[in-house]
Amino acid sequence: MRKIIASTFLSLDGILQGPGGPEEDLSRNFKYCGWTVPYFDEFLGEIMAEQMKQPFSLLLGRLTYDIFAAHWPRHAEEWSGINESTKYVVSNQDLELRWQNSIQLKGNIITEIKKLKSENDPDLYVYGSGQLVQTLFQYDLIDELWLKIFPITLGSGKRLFAEGTLPAQYKLEQSKITPKGVIVVNYVRDGKVKIGDFS
Repeated sequence: MRKIIASTFLSLDGILQGPGGPEEDLSRNFKYCGWTVPYFDEFLGEIMAEQMKQPFSLLLGRLTYDIFAAHWPRHAEEWSGINESTKYVVSNQDLELRWQNSIQLKGNIITEIKKLKSENDPDLYVYGSGQLVQTLFQYDLIDELWLKIFPITLGSGKRLFAEGTLPAQYKLEQSKITPKGVIVVNYVRDGKVKIGDFS
């Protein structure tokens, strides 16, 4: 069985929208696209390179897929194996997928994703894809969270954890802090929420 791993850039107030470039995702009048760029350094680059090592498949929402498909085929030397890996894009719209090894998931998305999880193929990495991530949270389909939490608040924008997120417990697997203050944490799903008291 393969895992679904959500890898996300996150502000302190939980925003994941438009982290990588000035016009990446301007929806809802978002004004801060490219907000992660000033915090990137060699240390964070090494972490990203390690996490981007093959083998894996991608599971992406349509907007993130479009951003990736416009960039990575022309910069494959920066991400070894990305063109050869399988890319699953979730959308019920009619799409023309020109990036090699791209497969559209449509119809009953949850059934399709559960079917993918049951296979013995590489793990499924989800980058960005805010709307898709919300759906995965609602159906408890995310096995691991790889978060990069940046020392910035943005006030508004698409959030990683929104209404509909199921209560869930996670266990810390790894943590690092970059010289520029980015907190890198990996969590694995760890059952239901436990409660107690201090008495």
